[in-house]
Amino acid sequence: MPLVCGRPSSCSKLRKLLVFWILGLLVVFVVSDNSPSALSVVEDSGSDGGDEEAHVNDEFDTEDLEVFQPTNQWQTLKPGQAVPAGSHVRLNLQTGQREAKLSEEQQAKYLRDGQRVVNTKAPSFTAQELKEALKMLKEGVDDSTSPQRQKEEEALKAKFRPLDELKRDLAELEMLVETDVQIMRRFITQFNSSNATVEQRVKALLELEYLVHQVDNAQNLVSMGGMKLVLNALNGSDLSLQENAAFVLGSAVSSNPAVQVEAVEGGALQKLLTLLATPRPISVKKKALFAVASLLRHFPHAQNHFLKLGGMQVLVDLFQMPGGESLRIRIITLIYDMIIEKELMLQSGMDQIPDSSYQERLQQYAQVSLLPVLAEQGWCRFVPELLDSSEHDWREKALRTLLAMMPHCQADFRQNYALSHVLSDLQRQYRELALTEKDLGEEEGYFGEILILLDTVVLNVQ
Repeated sequence: MPLVCGRPSSCSKLRKLLVFWILGLLVVFVVSDNSPSALSVVEDSGSDGGDEEAHVNDEFDTEDLEVFQPTNQWQTLKPGQAVPAGSHVRLNLQTGQREAKLSEEQQAKYLRDGQRVVNTKAPSFTAQELKEALKMLKEGVDDSTSPQRQKEEEALKAKFRPLDELKRDLAELEMLVETDVQIMRRFITQFNSSNATVEQRVKALLELEYLVHQVDNAQNLVSMGGMKLVLNALNGSDLSLQENAAFVLGSAVSSNPAVQVEAVEGGALQKLLTLLATPRPISVKKKALFAVASLLRHFPHAQNHFLKLGGMQVLVDLFQMPGGESLRIRIITLIYDMIIEKELMLQSGMDQIPDSSYQERLQQYAQVSLLPVLAEQGWCRFVPELLDSSEHDWREKALRTLLAMMPHCQADFRQNYALSHVLSDLQRQYRELALTEKDLGEEEGYFGEILILLDTVVLNVQ
């Protein structure tokens, strides 16, 4: 827009004023571009951090006049003061003074995410402190030798131990670590000590029982002579030693053919049957029955030896013993496992080419005549008694055992009118339970499986 003046003198004054204003702006921009900002921005630690907002001390000396701190309001510039880069600068035509303030970008920078200028050591800092801080930043002053830094390093070192000391302690720990064999030998020595109390021997047996679950440890028990100590404890007079010795024996021989052979040859079956046949607490008989079951499973030689020793007759007396209801399900489970084990052995031979080992095991199982012995000793009458139980698990085990014994007990089952009545009642009960399962979305539930067993047994008994 062209400049229009009414009088020549007015135009001359106005032109001089504009020239002075333009020259002033050029000087300000040149100085401001070369003048770095003297402020630092740090993260806000929140209202609870204890840091107060910093401010610059207003008591400037003559050397501090060049430092100007802009705000979001227009402020008058003093002669010689430099303006931070990016600040807004203007010439107030009314007063003739230069003014400056923060630009919008600078305001956003200082206020973004709660950032502010802070001093963590005092509520304010002087311009001289600002200069020293900037000098340290520019020159990269190393404060590692400062007393404060040294104290911090010493405090940090006190929290940790030297590496050499840790290595020495680890070496000592390795010397104290015992292998399973060493631990077993220590407990065997403790058990065999003449000065050991009954409580100490019981503790040694419990520790050994925990270890012999592993196949190698059970075999080491035999090689170290521990099996003889366990078998001798079965003949001892202390009931707690008998109970825990049977517990160790049952855990050691479980699924461990080599240890099973050693136990049978050491007379374990005779000692266990003695515990079952003579008056003993139920807790002792439970552990002895557990050891017998572990010794007989998948070991036809032991099963044949068991029958020759009259083991099934011992189980008959145990089954009828007053107060021995908790033992009945264990006995029926053992009988069922022995029957099915032989049948599965015969079926597996049809699906593979027989080898020498299979032929040998087949001959061993052929010598085990379990079903005829069960029929002779009245088990065709004893097994149905479990159907009177209210436990579904007991009923299921009894039904499966009835089916397994069916070839030798079918005639006895058909003449047992009480059995027919019980089976009819159970059919009605489990039909309702199976329908409830179907209503809940379980097409093939647990009660449905029991109903199938019931129907199969009823079909064979009718």
